[in-house]
Amino acid sequence: MPIGPSTYRAARLAHAMHEASTAPGAPGLWARVRAVPRMVRAVRSGRYTGLTSTRLMMLLAGVGYVVSPVDLVPEGFLLALGLVDDLLVIGWVATALMRETEDFIAWERGATAWAGQRARGQDRPEGRTVPSHVVPD
Repeated sequence: MPIGPSTYRAARLAHAMHEASTAPGAPGLWARVRAVPRMVRAVRSGRYTGLTSTRLMMLLAGVGYVVSPVDLVPEGFLLALGLVDDLLVIGWVATALMRETEDFIAWERGATAWAGQRARGQDRPEGRTVPSHVVPD
């Protein structure tokens, strides 16, 4: 039985998610899932600016579309073709969430390191430079 394009894309997405979660130093899938509520709170409060509110709303709308019983292309009417739109949205949401959670967790680790060293009375995290302005002579 030949593999269809949607099955191939789903397998590639699963493989990419597995690779991203098991790369050395990368956060695992469970760490990413736990980071999503923190990321939403940080974006809404304005503390995290690496993700815009518009993109966050698009991600939430994508999740809502997939779990909603209302579809643009209903599965019951068009069978397999009705699943393709869901697969496309799932693929986009999963890929975007992998990227956004990785960036957020890296930001969170950096912000935590900065806050921890500030609490100990240090001006800046060790090994990092402080952004500054160079004034020409």
